[in-house]
Amino acid sequence: MKRLIIAGIAFACASMAIVTEAAAQQPPPTAALPASASAAAGPAAPGPAAHPAAPADVASIDAILRSLYDVISGPGGQKRDWDRFRSLFYEGARLIPATRTPDGQARARVLDVEGYVTRASANTSQQGFFEKEIARRADQFGSIAQVFSTYESRHAADEAKPFARGINSIQLYFDGTRYWIITILWDAERADNQLPAKYLETVKSDK
Repeated sequence: MKRLIIAGIAFACASMAIVTEAAAQQPPPTAALPASASAAAGPAAPGPAAHPAAPADVASIDAILRSLYDVISGPGGQKRDWDRFRSLFYEGARLIPATRTPDGQARARVLDVEGYVTRASANTSQQGFFEKEIARRADQFGSIAQVFSTYESRHAADEAKPFARGINSIQLYFDGTRYWIITILWDAERADNQLPAKYLETVKSDK
């Protein structure tokens, strides 16, 4: 919910435009609160309350990843259900494509959920984007999970050959009721960055 949109929600995901951008973008710094104010504020509230998730979208690792790929995929000109997309993410979540500048320098573009929605919306208004998971390696401990989700991206659902493949590294949090996406960090396959065979096989440890 990772094709956010690239080469490269997954998630990749309408992210082909984002991944090829040269400049890295960092989120604006936040002012530090006094210790007393931080204590009084308590823990961060989960997810934007204005966009509650459908229970079936977030009940398991399988469910939330399936929802992520589904919501970012569709034909060009079709508006995505961005409220459904927002409902998958914990407050403060980040989507981070690993990019390359024209001279080959590595960069990481850090986006919040709204930043991703803005960029992906512009891209999918012009052309189709369909991303699907083709393999997965998942590990879970307590309330946290780490998933390497290998993806393929196409401009049309019936396109024979993907225009991009890569890996969405997705961090998840389980709050006892549902799963939340905390971070999606992804990189695309290139001539000098081929997908290893082990990431083309599914290995799961999720519940």
